[in-house]
Amino acid sequence: MSQELAAVYEELSRLKEAGMERVAVAPETLEQIKALQGTVAPADARTETNAPHREKAKATEPEAAKVETPPETAFPDAPVIQLPKGDRTQQMEALRQIVEACETCKAHLGDHDRVVFGTGSVDADIFFCGEAPGADEARAGEPFVGAAGQLLTKIITAMGLSRETVYIANILKWRPEHDQPYGNRPPTVEEMRFCMPYLKAQIEIVKPKVLIALGNTAVTGLLGHDPKRRMGAVRGKWHQCEGIDLMITFHPAYLLRNDTVKTKRTVWEDMLEVMRKTGMEISEQQERYFLPKE
Repeated sequence: MSQELAAVYEELSRLKEAGMERVAVAPETLEQIKALQGTVAPADARTETNAPHREKAKATEPEAAKVETPPETAFPDAPVIQLPKGDRTQQMEALRQIVEACETCKAHLGDHDRVVFGTGSVDADIFFCGEAPGADEARAGEPFVGAAGQLLTKIITAMGLSRETVYIANILKWRPEHDQPYGNRPPTVEEMRFCMPYLKAQIEIVKPKVLIALGNTAVTGLLGHDPKRRMGAVRGKWHQCEGIDLMITFHPAYLLRNDTVKTKRTVWEDMLEVMRKTGMEISEQQERYFLPKE
């Protein structure tokens, strides 16, 4: 696959993982793809030269793109967590020590990476859950500190809260390894299966009123693997996880790649629902964020 077509493929894969089900492709990009298909089409495309309409669909619809992940490898049994007696702060600190000492977690760290546990208030009403640390998070040892994290902080602030008054964690406690020079890959089902007891223990300690799943991978971790599940069908709707109300919304990284008023309003409406569910006061200004100006 040529460098140009590979770049398009990579971006469509990222958009799919972020939850996008439709994408607009510029005419000039389509022309480039058409020009490249005859000489550098993927192997599976070369076996279907009599079906050009199928090749066009593969190039323009992100749901047809496959996110490249490593083969599932054997993981040890998921850890069994028994929280010690004590208050929430003491329990969370004890859990942190368990996770940071986890040999499986440490075995998957890069040379300069750290285990990324979680951050925020153990008394939080709202618990944000992402998928896995990126490069910035792995270096800092804290979730959501890169560009997507900065946007999440802005969303939290717009709700009238702060990172110190909510809780933020990921499904996976280490950055998933991959052999690409840039970007991130989503965790595999086996990776999430191993780490979920740690996240569930965090949820048990905090006992939030609402969980917020940020993106499709977080949904898979919290609700279980379902290849037929689509973000467009579950986003903005209430679900249950561990007996707690769960709101599903797009990952902040999706907003960074789709920086439109409509997309921002979509996520903001999800946050308004969370605010109502937790009994927060909502100002007229907050109600009108990202609405078209009259």
